[in-house]
Amino acid sequence: MSTPRTRIRSAANDANLTPQVLTVWLSAFRDCFTAPVWNHVLVLVAGAVLAPGKRTVSQALRVMGLAAKPGFARYHEVLSRARWDGRAVAHKLLAQVLDAFLPAGEVVIGIDDTIERRWGAKIKARGIYRDPVRSSHGHFVKASGLRWLSLMVMVPIPWVGRRWALPFLTVLAPSERWSKEHDRRHKTLTDWARQAIRQVKRWLPDRRLIIVADASFAALDLIAAIRRQVCLITRLRIDANLFAPAPPRRSGQMGRPRLKGRRLPKFAAVLANPKAVWSPINVTEWYGGQQRKLEIVSDTAVWYHSGLPPAPIRWVLVRDPSGEREPQAFLSTDLTAKPEQILGWFVSRWRMETTFQEARTHLGVETQRQWSDLAILRTTPALLGLFSLVTVWANWMVRTPFGAVRPRTAAWYDKRDPTFSDAIAAVRRALWCPPSLCMSRQTKEIIEIPATLLQRLTETLCHAA
Repeated sequence: MSTPRTRIRSAANDANLTPQVLTVWLSAFRDCFTAPVWNHVLVLVAGAVLAPGKRTVSQALRVMGLAAKPGFARYHEVLSRARWDGRAVAHKLLAQVLDAFLPAGEVVIGIDDTIERRWGAKIKARGIYRDPVRSSHGHFVKASGLRWLSLMVMVPIPWVGRRWALPFLTVLAPSERWSKEHDRRHKTLTDWARQAIRQVKRWLPDRRLIIVADASFAALDLIAAIRRQVCLITRLRIDANLFAPAPPRRSGQMGRPRLKGRRLPKFAAVLANPKAVWSPINVTEWYGGQQRKLEIVSDTAVWYHSGLPPAPIRWVLVRDPSGEREPQAFLSTDLTAKPEQILGWFVSRWRMETTFQEARTHLGVETQRQWSDLAILRTTPALLGLFSLVTVWANWMVRTPFGAVRPRTAAWYDKRDPTFSDAIAAVRRALWCPPSLCMSRQTKEIIEIPATLLQRLTETLCHAA
């Protein structure tokens, strides 16, 4: 049993382990945690960034040189028992990302779901879902795991020259089986999306929000719930039922007001109509990141389905003159938005797939092994949020004499722009090299390295995956 004196000594040791620059970087989140938990959080974050391979608490402690130290359960309890609010952390993370990359103007936020492949009876909220990575139009693959709904802000990264999708809020969407077993009303993916979008709007009441999503979120009930707060951009079914606006109500007319006007032609008829006027447009980041010349036609309509509220929308129909891609339709709840803007906003959401892949490759998403329900709820959002933090820290390094983020090149690989692997490498370099190494007397060939640091580096490299 630990005494107050041993707990104070342990907290002091944690503070000495954590690089000073990391304490500065994370200072904005200090108010979200108590003092003992905060010291453990610093160690876990440093370990999660520095560790290769799996991102377990044990691996984080090993890379921080704490494998032989007692009291390791305290670090596990940061995720499984400690009291801290994940939404408060997400709010501060969003504010930090916007301050660094987008201090003013409209905010484009992508929303998408991903499957974390997990097995085992203790993973209670898991379900069987379609695997979006391994499945295709002609091949259906199922996966057992947890479904996460992630919101990412699309921001321009000046030292990369393109937009990145930075996660800030990730929500677990339990399976229908879990809801029945716990006697709770099952929330669909669009239900969770509605709550998350409204939460973000409460955080950013003075900013215009553009929400971009895939066809899974093209739902009339979702549009009706959020159209007054945000602008939603998503795909639209090719066979969608579109109508003209309802005609004005005549004076003295009896009965309920009409919801829609006359039926408009289906998109298939528009594609086959030789009189349709198509406008050429150049899209800079089409499939594969290539620039492509497309043709579009756009108009406003009312999207309606029996039993659901009607949705006034602006639709954009896109066709590829080369014939490589099938025609696609998109919608915007902002009727004044230009078709070029709608396509530009939607194309930006494809960066989310890159973020999911980079988080799996460089931050170990799907390698964590927590079984506690609370730890499961916290770990995956924390790892995805770490993607955004690493990007913010790398941006800070670019703007200071600390060091630039340079692409890792070779004689056989001419890499021109930095990627996330280069960003996390720069952050790791800053965490591995304390200021004392730069201030010590040294020659160009010999420097003094503390024995403990050398042992940690050697241990990490020898057991790297």
